[in-house]
Amino acid sequence: MEKTIAVLKGDGIGPEVIDEGLKVLNAISRKYNHTFHINECLIGAHAIFETGVTLPAETLRACKSSDAVYLGAIGHPSFDNDPSKKIRPEQGLLAIRKELELYANIRPLKIYKNLHHLSPLKEKFLLNVDFTIYRELTGGIYFGDKIKEADSASDVCHYEKYEIKRIAKLAFEEAQRRDKKLCLIDKANVLETSRLWRRTVQEMSSSYEEVEISYLFIDNAAMQMILNPSQFDVILTSNMFGDIISDEASVLGGSLGLLPSGSYGNRYRMYEPVHGSYPQAKGKNIANPLAAILSLEMMLRDFNLIEEADEIVQSVEKSIEENILTRDLNPDNNFSTSDIGDYIIECINSNVNQCTVLN
Repeated sequence: MEKTIAVLKGDGIGPEVIDEGLKVLNAISRKYNHTFHINECLIGAHAIFETGVTLPAETLRACKSSDAVYLGAIGHPSFDNDPSKKIRPEQGLLAIRKELELYANIRPLKIYKNLHHLSPLKEKFLLNVDFTIYRELTGGIYFGDKIKEADSASDVCHYEKYEIKRIAKLAFEEAQRRDKKLCLIDKANVLETSRLWRRTVQEMSSSYEEVEISYLFIDNAAMQMILNPSQFDVILTSNMFGDIISDEASVLGGSLGLLPSGSYGNRYRMYEPVHGSYPQAKGKNIANPLAAILSLEMMLRDFNLIEEADEIVQSVEKSIEENILTRDLNPDNNFSTSDIGDYIIECINSNVNQCTVLN
């Protein structure tokens, strides 16, 4: 197979974790005789410092001419506490989602038994937790009209029915493949946009009769995520609610550094770890690369490279099983970002069960 991948390493720890993902990709390409052309581009704070804009035109062109986009992280502390700055790194992320029409963000959550002790929940609440969040990505309050006056401000939350239907279709189809349960998270008791979401999903449900549908208000959903996370199979929700509930869900597994994601449109797809740029760890070789590596696994699976994707999953699971982990998962370990990448590659190059434990 031959594919072109636009690589946007971004800011903070983004370059470090993406470099480990690319090492794994190279190992896969050598073992299975694939060719992956890498087109590295700027985005976020790095792009601002180099070009003055957060999403350069050449970056967007490269993304549109590639088979997939592989993104690290975006964000820089010099922008975080200065609301007067008109150009911000995060604008690049919103812009690329909009320009590529990446309307669906998919975040699978898997709990690893060997890491139960890291979760703030008791182990009994973590049993059988395995769900996927479908977050609408290009509508809602993040993209609505914004009005700022001297002593007031407003952000408009706007949704069109077609925006809801296209992501709901993906979520229904995923529920059919899984345990046939779909939960819509909204705030339909208060928000008119949420009532549109609920009406639309109810209308679509007749085409998916085997899927059991439930509805939760976002405040109750946030509570249920802690009290009984195993009740969820496929979660469908709007942009802002998805942002909130997926970050809450990420804590269940013990670290943001474990969670991959994929963003999907009709033509383009982008893959990125859920975590942020974590500038405090930049350059220290301590960042957890597993989320970036698992995001790469999602990409390969979407390329229909199933055996290759399965091998990455098995290698990551072996790394966790053998306690070859970065400090966020085991503070007593001395394994670095690059150590983890090297171990995953060793597992790929040999039989996974024959990987040597690092010292």
